[in-house]
Amino acid sequence: MNLINGKELALSIREQLKKDIATSRLHPKLGVMLVGEDPASNLYVNLKEKAAHEAGIETDIRRLPSTMSDEELIKIIQEWNSDESIHGILVQLPLPPGHDTDAVTRAVLPRKDADGFHPKNLDALYAGEGKLVPPLLEGILRLIGQSEVIPNLAHAVILANSDVFAKPLEYLLRKAGAFVQVMHPDEADDEMLQAADIIVIAVGRARFLKREMVKSGACIIDVGTNKDANGKVTGDVDAENIRDIPGWLTPVPGGVGPMTIAMLLKTVYELAKQEPAQTAG
Repeated sequence: MNLINGKELALSIREQLKKDIATSRLHPKLGVMLVGEDPASNLYVNLKEKAAHEAGIETDIRRLPSTMSDEELIKIIQEWNSDESIHGILVQLPLPPGHDTDAVTRAVLPRKDADGFHPKNLDALYAGEGKLVPPLLEGILRLIGQSEVIPNLAHAVILANSDVFAKPLEYLLRKAGAFVQVMHPDEADDEMLQAADIIVIAVGRARFLKREMVKSGACIIDVGTNKDANGKVTGDVDAENIRDIPGWLTPVPGGVGPMTIAMLLKTVYELAKQEPAQTAG
C-alpha cells in the first residue's frame, strides 16, 4: 500500500492559509468548547489551538468541567453567537455522559458552525446551496484525491456506525460521480468490500478491516482512532497485514486527523470572509 501523507498535505494547506490570512485585513477567531477531562479530546483541542495560532487564527478555548449543565454550556455558545469577533464555533465531541449532544451542538448558529454538521448546514449542502463542506469530509475528499483512484464511476463503500457522518459523505461522493454503498460494521458484506475502489471506514474498532476484505488497487481512508491492548494508537484498518497489497491507505496517526484540523482552520477563515464589515481592520 502507498501511504497517503496527510501530515504533509495538511502542512501545505496550513502554510498557504497563513499567507492568505497575513495578506488579508481579517482577524479570524475560533471558539472551542472542551467539556470534561477526556485525554484524547484534550490532545485534539491542544493540537487545534497550536495549529490555529500558527496560521494566524485567534482562539477562545473554554476548558470546562463535566459537571456543568447543558444550560450553562448553551449560554456560553449563545455568548459566542452574539460576539461578532468570533467567526467559528466548535464543540469538541464526544461530550461526557449525561450531556445532550444534540441540544448543545444545535445551539451553535449555523453561520458560525465550524464543524459543518449543523442540520441546517447539511440541509443546505443537500439542496446544493451549501457554501462550506464539513472539514472532516473535505479532508477525506482531498486525501482520496492524492491517490490514483478517481471518484467518477468508482465503486465506493462507506463503512460507518454514524449516519451523521455517512449520509453527507455519501452525498458528496455521489456528487463526484461514484456509486456509493453505506454499511454498518455489524452488517459488513465482504464481497461488496472486495469490489470497492474506495473504502472509507469510521467504526471505532481497531483493525476491523482485514486483508481479505480489500482488493488490489483500492484507496482506503481510515478515519478510526483506537488504542490496542498495548496502548498503541491504531486505526480501523489492519494496516500491518495489508501493506503489501497495491493501493493507497491513510495511516493512523498522520492521515485524516491532520487534514481535518487544516480544513477546520480553512473553514474559520472562509467564515470570517463572509463578514468583512465586522472583521476588517
